[in-house]
Amino acid sequence: MAPKRRTSSGPVSKSSQSTLSFNNKNRITKPTNTPSSKDLRSSKPKTDPALLDSLVSDDQKASPTAPATDATSHISAQDVETSPTTAEAAILQQAEQEKARVVEAAESTPEEERARKVSDAKIKAYWREKERQSLAPRVHQEGLSLEEKVLRLWDMSGEYGPCIGIARMKRWQRAHALGLEPPVEVLAVLLKEQEKENWKAQRAHVDELMSSRFNET
Repeated sequence: MAPKRRTSSGPVSKSSQSTLSFNNKNRITKPTNTPSSKDLRSSKPKTDPALLDSLVSDDQKASPTAPATDATSHISAQDVETSPTTAEAAILQQAEQEKARVVEAAESTPEEERARKVSDAKIKAYWREKERQSLAPRVHQEGLSLEEKVLRLWDMSGEYGPCIGIARMKRWQRAHALGLEPPVEVLAVLLKEQEKENWKAQRAHVDELMSSRFNET
């Protein structure tokens, strides 16, 4: 007869099975090199007391001279602001030369004689005609005088040449010499301002804006 096979009578008991342990005793950790607080306190750099004394003495010596430097720079800035710019000085020089020319000549040119005969009513009519040709009213010029409005329109009339760096009177004479036929009403306004010794009226408003822009930058 063949031998009988041995069969298991039941499940294996728990005691005979192997188990894994997850306790802290069997945990694998890597060593770290984090310094302790004691090591950090001991590793702080030490400063030489003699070096500290020298730095403090240097600061005390330098502090009294700082306000003087600031005052000097403040004074120099005020001088720069109050002094006239190169463009303004050039315009005033051109106006003075024109005044000297008129005094030496002792008689006016034909165009100046014609401009002196222009009445205020004709200047107003000239401006009303320019306003009628404009696409929109000049709201930003409501606070200006009639003379200033006429002169600013003259500044923006590019067909008579550039207005920056040249006196308004000299620009009118140059345009007349070139045969561009500048408006006599503008010359009339310039002559009236010249008789009032308003030499600032000889400088174009655009020239003033450009000079202030350069001063800001």
